[in-house]
Formats: sequence, structure tokens, C-alpha cells
Amino acid sequence: MLKQLQYYFDFHWPNLFSPEYLPYILKAILILVLFIVLERVITCIIARRLLTFMEKEGLDSGYRFLQAFIRPLRYLILLAGAYVIIRYLPLAAGPEQALVKICRLLLVLIFMWWLYNISGSNSLMSGELQEKLHIDSRLIPFFSKVVRFIIVALALVLVLKELGYDVNGFIAGLGLGGLAFALAAKDALANIFGGIVIILEKPFSIGDWVFTPSVEGTVEDISFRSTRFRTFAQGLVTVPNSTLANEPITNWSRMGKRRVSFHLGLSYQTTSEQMAGIIPKIRALLQEHPGVHPETIMVSFENFSASSLDILVYYFTRTTNWDEHLAVKEEINLSIMRLLEAEGVSIAFPSRSIYLENK
Repeated sequence: MLKQLQYYFDFHWPNLFSPEYLPYILKAILILVLFIVLERVITCIIARRLLTFMEKEGLDSGYRFLQAFIRPLRYLILLAGAYVIIRYLPLAAGPEQALVKICRLLLVLIFMWWLYNISGSNSLMSGELQEKLHIDSRLIPFFSKVVRFIIVALALVLVLKELGYDVNGFIAGLGLGGLAFALAAKDALANIFGGIVIILEKPFSIGDWVFTPSVEGTVEDISFRSTRFRTFAQGLVTVPNSTLANEPITNWSRMGKRRVSFHLGLSYQTTSEQMAGIIPKIRALLQEHPGVHPETIMVSFENFSASSLDILVYYFTRTTNWDEHLAVKEEINLSIMRLLEAEGVSIAFPSRSIYLENK
């Protein structure tokens, strides 16, 4: 291809500056001026006004799309003018074919330039679209780099093909190289894809209290390779994302309510009448407390244990905050103690009765 271009430029150019070609030259200059004016009108007047309108109307996606297209559009219009001039001038077949090939090559580069601009992290996806698709903003730069790499590789292939090179071997080499890279970096790729899964599915966020078979603690940072946890002993644990993606994850911070369950053991001196009176009073105490969730409240005489009569107390606090949960639990326990004191009922403790036989 390059040798052909050199041949065309060296031997097949007519003398365009001879008097017979002067009208063509003047008309070509006029065509160029017209396309330059057209480029100024479209890019500096129409496009700028459209950008201002879209910005005022909040059309974020259209604004980013048009803004990324303005500069390539300028060169695209000028390239169209050059193509018209090439077709208009009385050139020989060789030079005309060479210049048309150059225009086609430049057209491919301009189109890839536009795609490259659109795939930027600031233009790839608007904030509204991110919210609709529930895509984390941390994924946008990663996807942007991947898309831009694909665009550059595709542009390189198209340019080589346009220059007359056989790209099949090049594509096959890229495939083999990609396979070798994937095998060599399979652990790193597994962590990256695990990070993408975590960011997309969002089983936890920064600041959440999380329990997994590998670690329990508060999430401090989420990256594409790993996630960092601060344990309750203040240790910092880094877990690969590929490990987290294959483990059951319990997010305690996303509880809608926090459970309280215990057995209240009363002594065997408690009569059935006292028991029948205490149970509804404890249930009413829980129902009236503002910190207790009203959906599930259970108070029931459940067991005859070895040294106590067991009442099951089961309820949920509205708050999931640990400090507030403990405060509500403490208030209810104190209220139950006051209720038992008022009823004259004592709490049982482990005891054993010993009987001595007189002989």
C-alpha cells in the first residue's frame, strides 16, 4: 500500500498549476471555503446552542453525547470537503484512488476518535442512567478503560486492514496473547470479577457490619482486588474479592429490626394464679413500649425446668443500632423486675433439694 502511494505521488500527478487547471483550482478553493464556513456554522453556532439548550433542560445524556462529538464533527466536515474536492479535480485514476483511500482512513480514525471520547468515564454514562440501572460509580472508570482499549484495538485493526495488511494473523496473535495473559493472571482476574460482582450486587457497603466465614467486622474499603474489614479487635483484615464472592455473607447492618429472646425463670413457689397474671402484664409492657416493634411479640409459659418455671420472652427492637438496642433492652428488663417485685414473685436460681432419711 505505501509503495503504491509513493508511486502515485511520484509519477501520476498532473500539473495542476497550468492555465488549463486554474478554473478547477479556483472552484476547489471555493468548495473548501464553503465547507469551512459550514463547519463554523454547525460546530460554533448550532452545536453550541444545542449544548446550551440541553444543559438548561437537564438532558445530561444528550449533552455528553454531543459534547464528545463536536471536535470530531469539525474534522469530519472538513474531510467531507476534501473528498468533494478530490472527486471534482480532474486527477488521474492513480492519485484519485490514493487520496480516496487516505480519506477513508481518516474517516475511520475520526469515527474511532468520537467513540473514544464517548467512552470516557465522564461521558460513558450520566448520573440519571447510573441511578436507573443501579450501577455503582466506581465501575464507570473500569468499564471506560475496557471500552477504550477495545476501541483502540479495533481502530488499529481497521487501519492495518485499510493499508492492505493481512490482519488475521494479528487477531489470532491477540487471541493467543489474551489466553496466555488470562492463564497467568487468573487469580487477579478472579478478584477483579469478584469485585465487579460485589459492587453490582451490593451485598454490603462501606461502614456495614458484616459476617462471613472468613471475617467479621466493619467494611472500610471496597476495591476491585480486595475488600478491607476492621474487626472488633481493631485489626485490619484484607480479603480477596474472589473469596467473598463465593461465601455466604450476613449483613447485620441491614436488619430491619433487632431480635431479643430469653427465658425468664421464676421460682417454683410461683402459683398458677400469679403466673397467669404476670404473662399478660409482660406482654402488655412490651406492646406499650415505643422502642419495641409491634409485629412479633411472644410471651408464653414454656417449660418446667429443673429449678425454674420458664417464661419465653421474644420480641424485636425497632432500632438496629447496638447502643440504642441495649438501652431499650435495659429499660424492658428493669420494668420486668419492677413488675415481678410488685407481684411478689422471685426469680429462680439453680438449686438442689436434699432429703435426709432417719433410720
